[in-house]
Amino acid sequence: MEFIEQLKSSVDVVRVIGDYVQLRRVGGGPRYTGLCPFHNEKTASFSVHSQHQFYKCFGCDAHGDVLTFVMEMERFTFWEAVKYLAERHGIPLPKRSEHSDEETRHRAALHEMHDIAARVFRETLLGEAGAEARRYLARRGVTAEAAEAFGLGISDRGGTQLARIYQRKGFTEADMEASGLVLRRQDGSGFFDRFRGRLMFPIHSESGQVIAFGGRAMAEGDEPKYLNSSETPIYRKSHVLYNLNRARKAMQQQGFTVLVEGYMDVIGVAAAGIDNVVATCGTALTAFQVRAMRRHAPAVALNFDPDEAGMKAAERSSQTLLEEGVRLKVLELSGGLDPDEYIQTHGVDAYRTALNQAPGFFPWLAGRARERFDLKTPEGRSGAFQFLLPVIHRLPDKVERLAVAEDMADTLSIPKGMVLDEFKRAAAERKTARAPARAELPDPSELLLLNGLLTSGAVREEVGPALAGMDLQGLLKTGRIVETILKMAAGGESPGFGAVSARLEEADRRLLGALLEADEILRDPPSVAQAAEIVKKLAGARAQSGREEMKRRIREAERAGDLRRALELTAALQEMEQRG
Repeated sequence: MEFIEQLKSSVDVVRVIGDYVQLRRVGGGPRYTGLCPFHNEKTASFSVHSQHQFYKCFGCDAHGDVLTFVMEMERFTFWEAVKYLAERHGIPLPKRSEHSDEETRHRAALHEMHDIAARVFRETLLGEAGAEARRYLARRGVTAEAAEAFGLGISDRGGTQLARIYQRKGFTEADMEASGLVLRRQDGSGFFDRFRGRLMFPIHSESGQVIAFGGRAMAEGDEPKYLNSSETPIYRKSHVLYNLNRARKAMQQQGFTVLVEGYMDVIGVAAAGIDNVVATCGTALTAFQVRAMRRHAPAVALNFDPDEAGMKAAERSSQTLLEEGVRLKVLELSGGLDPDEYIQTHGVDAYRTALNQAPGFFPWLAGRARERFDLKTPEGRSGAFQFLLPVIHRLPDKVERLAVAEDMADTLSIPKGMVLDEFKRAAAERKTARAPARAELPDPSELLLLNGLLTSGAVREEVGPALAGMDLQGLLKTGRIVETILKMAAGGESPGFGAVSARLEEADRRLLGALLEADEILRDPPSVAQAAEIVKKLAGARAQSGREEMKRRIREAERAGDLRRALELTAALQEMEQRG
């Protein structure tokens, strides 16, 4: 597809991936590295290559081009990813039916329905029916500017506003039911709105699309207090963080994320100028959400409500955060105040000071242990240590686990021997996963030739015919890859990195991926003359191999007593040597 190739060649994969992953350039070359967004790791094994417009993780083997990455990160279909990248980079989409499919059409309908809902809720808030909700927001310290920035709205109490709009616009019943925004009546007579008379918080994907809503009850007796969208083809609540689309740049700049419990906490903290704040969407914290934070910043400041329920939620959330290798501290605000209430009462400077002075997670947890157990007794100290141990064991690094355990033992006056015995037992039970072995790099000249074949049509045109007549698999470690490139070029296809990789078996795909690490060799593609010289050397190696094979056959003929055959082969060898 010409347009797809045009799109991929027009989009910088480093810039796109850099919106999701903190990337660091390696030397002055075309390779960038960062922590893989697809699995948990402490050492960066994720590579992005600007020259080949390709990414690969050497830990989990995730790999692909810019379209693959956007599909994985945003859970887009292929055509959704095409549309997203084209619109974002100002590239006109061709008006052809081939650039869509039924799943993409269905998801596009769901996105449109959510956009309509966000606009309708917003208009209702600003109208006469939104007066009470506006007064509530004012009491909570939410300014009109903050309400506008977060797209806050209110749903109609009548319960049919959205259903009527969707029917009038011609959405199918299947689309309406799948949206989660309207529900089918039990008698089958039509649809009614899921959210009625609630303060509405739009929930966005990381790229900024409205994909769901949270609704807070405004009327006395409405239950539950918060009603969230059900899961749909465009929304999986365990993968989404509220406000991540706005917060991710600030998270990268500040180096940490402020994690709070609710929508109002996010709005209050962000409106005060602390932009690196997110929240879950009505679920317990998941590994997917932690990885989304960790892609942008290595540390998290946990600031849940200071009541007992909030502190227990902090303990539960910490388990997932620690398992994913996040550096963690806990902010417990004084006066029993939520984050937004604390800022309104004491001001943003006081909140920033509290945030900066927040203790690390284990000192905070040790304080919780002191509250639960009597450390004056041996039983109490042992109980406190057993309370801390399961959390310590979730640290992924064994050296850090032991160091933290010894610190906690000192704090609780526990003998070091008990700590060591416990960790020896746990070490025997712990299983560690091994990363896939990395492919051994071929000879530098071979890599240089392969780079030229991938990136230069002139190189392919100059040396392709000579290579096509060689036993490439016998001469080159990358022989099958070169054969694939030549076949694609002969068929009129553009043999880009991603397209070639898709046609290879697993071992050759790993070998091709290893090119992304060959920074010094592949910083610049070879000239046509350099490529021709490499092929000339290959031809020489091929000729030498042929001569050695002929000598072997002569020796076999002599051992067999077939002198006539030996003389014929000797003459053939002399002819080969004369040709050079």
